[in-house]
This record gives sequence, structure tokens and C-alpha cells, in this order.
Amino acid sequence: MAPSLKIFKDSTHTPTSLRIGSRLDKYRLTGRLGEGGFATVYAAMDLVEDRKVALKIPDSRHVANAQSLDDLHREVRIMAKMEHPGILKLKDARFIDGHFVIAFPLGEETLADRLTRRLSRATAMDYAVQMISAVAYAHQKSVLHRDIKPENFVLFSDQVIRLTDFGLARIETGGHDVSGSGTLGFISPEQAMGKPTYRSDVFSLGLVIYRMFSGAVPDYPFDSLPAFNRFRKGMSRDFVSIIKKSIDPTPSRRFRDAVAMLNAISKIRYPLTDRSVTLTGDSLPSAMTRRAA
Repeated sequence: MAPSLKIFKDSTHTPTSLRIGSRLDKYRLTGRLGEGGFATVYAAMDLVEDRKVALKIPDSRHVANAQSLDDLHREVRIMAKMEHPGILKLKDARFIDGHFVIAFPLGEETLADRLTRRLSRATAMDYAVQMISAVAYAHQKSVLHRDIKPENFVLFSDQVIRLTDFGLARIETGGHDVSGSGTLGFISPEQAMGKPTYRSDVFSLGLVIYRMFSGAVPDYPFDSLPAFNRFRKGMSRDFVSIIKKSIDPTPSRRFRDAVAMLNAISKIRYPLTDRSVTLTGDSLPSAMTRRAA
């Protein structure tokens, strides 16, 4: 079903107060999943479709600002054209009772939550390939995400992981932003200087994958890679080389985009030295691995 995109502002409604149990049209709020400076994410029940959803609701102060509203419209339009199993699907986006509401399927937890517990190398590899494929798809659509981090990957059943939060995303036109928007710890040096490119997303993605396998994130300027021995343990040399290349501080030494990164990954049949996981060429476009027999 196509998402509802009634993104015009209805000035006749004063934003209602939001509490757990509140009703927004067909949605009933059931819990608070997270809160940032810009928006709050709620768990909710779609009473018409009888399914759980996540609702991203920006603070009304931001919605009242013309530039912020333009940014919201851009985020919705970008997400509306994303059709990939590794990217969270936009279900609905419109004003309800004075609130701008963006609805998505509700996942089980974020990758950041999952990384607080032990993660097997086989599962981490499955996630890594799905993540690379999702970002590669975005780059093919000329979309620069600019905020790739563990919190922006959502886990679902059957070991599926999906990229979300395109709030900072831009259509890449060759120009550069003048601000260093992004998340400290995962932002590339050039993006921090206001010059993001596809290589910047590759850098952030490489850091997330490095964090999955090593348990640590390097600090720029990368005088050394923390927990590197843990990272490369059980990994094929080719896979280690790909991740090291993706997080090179010099942009020109990285993959030009996630498509090139995915192409490099697709040439590795056994990314783990115990050959417990096989990367199958036919399944790489949908970003899945399979356990070797």
C-alpha cells in the first residue's frame, strides 16, 4: 500500500499533548522508543491495520519553522522512493492533530541495542552484507545518507536489518553542505568539514562494521586501530582489507561509493576463515548470506 503523503501544514490545528495511550487518527501510542533534540519516536498500534508501528514525531517548535518543515518534506520524499529490503519502508507521513507524523514498521531493536550483547561472527557478517547492500542502493539512487551509525539500523525477525533515519540525507549533486552535520564517532573527517560525498557514507559504514566485529570504534586520526586483533580474528584477509580501506582517513583511498564496496564484497566467497558463511552472488543484491553446509 502506498504511503499517505499529506505533508502540507494544517494551520487550523493546535498540536495536542502526546501521552502514552493518546490517539492520533488511527494510531494509539503505546510506548516511547527514543527521544532526541529534534523528534521523539513512539511505539504505536495501527488500529485499522491491526499492526505495530513506529511513529517519528518532530517537536512542534521545529515544525513551525519553515526551514525545518522543508527538511521534513525532503526526508519524506527521499524515503518514499526507497524500495529495498534493507531500507526501512515509509508507511505514512502527514499532519495529524497539529503533529507531523511519520510512520514505519516497528522493529525489535536497533543495532546499537543489539551490540550490548554478544554477537556471533556469522550473524555480524550477515548484517554487514545487508547494510552494505542497503547503502549501495541509496547511492545508486543518488542519496547521500550522512548519518550512518548503529542507532540508525533497525533489526527485525529472521535476521533482517534495515537502514532508517534519512533526516540528514541529501540528493548528491556534486555540491557540498556548509555544515558538519553527522554523529561524532562515525562522521568522516571531510564531512565534519562540510564536504560530504559518497565516500563519507562508506567511511561511516566501515566504522559501524568494524565496531560490530571488534567491539570498539577508532578515534580519528587513527594512530592505531583499537581491538584490531579481535576484529581480524576469524576473518578472511580480503574482508579485513575491504573494511580497512573503507575507513581510511584519506577519502581518495576509500571506495568511491557503497556500490564499489558491495562489488568488492561480492568477490569474496568465504568471508570467515572457518568457511561457516558463504556469500552467494545471486543473493547479494538482496544482501543475504547463507550458512555453509
